[in-house]
Amino acid sequence: MKRTLFIILAFTLIFSLGSLFAGGKQEAKVLNFALSGDPDTLDPHKTSGTLTFQTLKSLYDTLVEPDMEGKLIPSLAESWDISADGKTYTFQLRDDVVFHNGDKLTSADVKATFERILSPDTASPKAKEFGQVESIATPDANTVVFTLAKPFSSFLASMASGWGAILPKSLIDAGHDFDTAPVGTGPFTLTEWVRDGRIVLARNPDYWMKGLPKLDTVIMNVIPERAVQVQGLLTGQVDVSYIIDKEDIPILEENPDVVVQNDLSALILVMSLNCSRDYLKDLRVRQGINHAIDKQTVLDVAYGGGEVIGTFMDSGNAYYKDFTSLYPYDPEKARKLFREAGVGDHEFKLFLPQNYELHVKAGEMYQDMLTKAGLNVQIQLVDWSTWLSDVYTAHNYDMTVIGHTGKLDPNGTLGGYGTGGYVEWYNEEAAALFDKAAVTSGYEERKALYDQGLEIMAREVPFMYLGSSYRYIAYRSRVSDFRMTPKVDTFDFRWTEVK
Repeated sequence: MKRTLFIILAFTLIFSLGSLFAGGKQEAKVLNFALSGDPDTLDPHKTSGTLTFQTLKSLYDTLVEPDMEGKLIPSLAESWDISADGKTYTFQLRDDVVFHNGDKLTSADVKATFERILSPDTASPKAKEFGQVESIATPDANTVVFTLAKPFSSFLASMASGWGAILPKSLIDAGHDFDTAPVGTGPFTLTEWVRDGRIVLARNPDYWMKGLPKLDTVIMNVIPERAVQVQGLLTGQVDVSYIIDKEDIPILEENPDVVVQNDLSALILVMSLNCSRDYLKDLRVRQGINHAIDKQTVLDVAYGGGEVIGTFMDSGNAYYKDFTSLYPYDPEKARKLFREAGVGDHEFKLFLPQNYELHVKAGEMYQDMLTKAGLNVQIQLVDWSTWLSDVYTAHNYDMTVIGHTGKLDPNGTLGGYGTGGYVEWYNEEAAALFDKAAVTSGYEERKALYDQGLEIMAREVPFMYLGSSYRYIAYRSRVSDFRMTPKVDTFDFRWTEVK
């Protein structure tokens, strides 16, 4: 209750300040955005957190980026060339880009950035995305040449992802703390970060895309509470909320000043299973868990609808293959498998990220369905930073509920699976298939390999695969052109305007 009151008071103060701007020479264009949790860091090379990359999109740029159809287009690199053997990538940089600290972007910054990512000292969780890089040359200030050990089909997609953000060499060399003081070339600069409170971004007047961004300020208010987000939208204290519960849609649609839109997300919604834990290493238990869940019902009730999936790929992806028939809803079969495995009264802990009410609601439904099928499941709520450190990084859990965002290339989704990962699932055949697909050219050839690997994942179920949900976004009618990048579901405030 105290936190809710604090947030409401904070909104009131922010709105009062916004009104003061209106009394001056020019009204400031301020957007109040509801963020469901805190980033774990503001260093793009030291995180795997989706929410973190969503936040960092406003602070950093990459050499290439996806457009609103998911096609890769120029960003900091105005053009690039790929050699016939697929092993040499030559990027031509823009000549008019400066970092937030005033440094001019050159090829030396790009080289230093990727050397930082690849350095063991950085311990970047995304270093493997660039593991094929053999050398980086800088023939002149605007040219960067990457030579790969072998062709790597997803190299450009990795470059376009948040972990490919370019940092200034001068600050890398100085050992700058990017964790709390980000410096990039992005459309906004950081002016304030109050943990569990807000992140305030200011327009970068020197941004290389002329005329952008259109907003002066973006205030990302950390609001885990669904009711507070909804109330903020209704009163005008929140301009945009990107995760709306279906139950809240009627009251939002009744308000003429609120717009609700939806589409199928690229999320892979799962209950992750730690395959190294007692009983969960037994395939029969993981199979039983998949049979025990009424997936469509959970999708409809917890996530507002969507399409059921049967393997680790979002249903709208060109590389998706349907394996949903393998584990249909069958509680009796689940009970039989649990008995055969001798699970008995063993207690399984289901860790839920409390910042995401939709995942919590799904977790409560999973607990109920699994209990009815004979499994003793106890829920443990954790905050987002704890989930990232203890569950995702340290693998200290039995089961957890999460949604994996889509990626620009299937290697971003599947690379590394079969070799452990946070689900501790090992399968040499699947890992080899995914590795081979990553260096194979041509859609048909790659899809054949991914189909085989995805079938292994579908049969061995290191996850309970739920589905890809519909995404509901609500915003005030004064907001126009708020964008979320397809596949990676990243906020892009560059074109957003407020009346």
